[in-house]
Amino acid sequence: MNNSSTMEYDTLAGDDVIATTTAALKARGVEATIVANKEEALAAVKAMIPAGASINNGSSTTLQQIGFVDYIKGETPWNNLHAKALAETDPAAQKKLRGEALFADYYVGSVHALAQTGEMVIASGSGSQLPPIITTSPNVIFVVSTQKIMPTLADAMDRLNTHVYPLEDARMKSVNMGGSTISKVLTFQYEPAFTGRKIHVIFVKEKLGF
Repeated sequence: MNNSSTMEYDTLAGDDVIATTTAALKARGVEATIVANKEEALAAVKAMIPAGASINNGSSTTLQQIGFVDYIKGETPWNNLHAKALAETDPAAQKKLRGEALFADYYVGSVHALAQTGEMVIASGSGSQLPPIITTSPNVIFVVSTQKIMPTLADAMDRLNTHVYPLEDARMKSVNMGGSTISKVLTFQYEPAFTGRKIHVIFVKEKLGF
């Protein structure tokens, strides 16, 4: 793998690579769906979450680009715990709501990179989005552009540090938020069957996110 060029990090994976990665994810307890574009990705997310379910979501350029962030700003069939926490102005009440959001029925987010061997890499500045991914939400949906698929876990980590971090740092600075930092990195290796949790990746054959 040639780390001297960032072009490799923007290349959409071919069907054979997607098939290999999907099989590797399944062996690790993670289901995958493949869609063609952002419109189909949003439709897939809507179809996976039943009416009445509580939801939480992480900060994600991908979710913005598929229209999910705008969609949940309006009326939805779900109980949006993330939005309720953000809207609360009383610090004590907001803390309570943030705690409840950790246990939402569905958590929707993305990953920064994943390997053809099935490991997923998620970085965080504060770590606030990691508990639902690791254990507290019974259902997790990741919307992931196939450009994020790397050959190995080491390559996925390189993608995070070499490609994703500089772009996210620049984005944060552009909106006067002081830049980004990688404080915590989660390597999602496997979801044991005994947990009863459902982890689902929606692969999108379109360049989304970083």
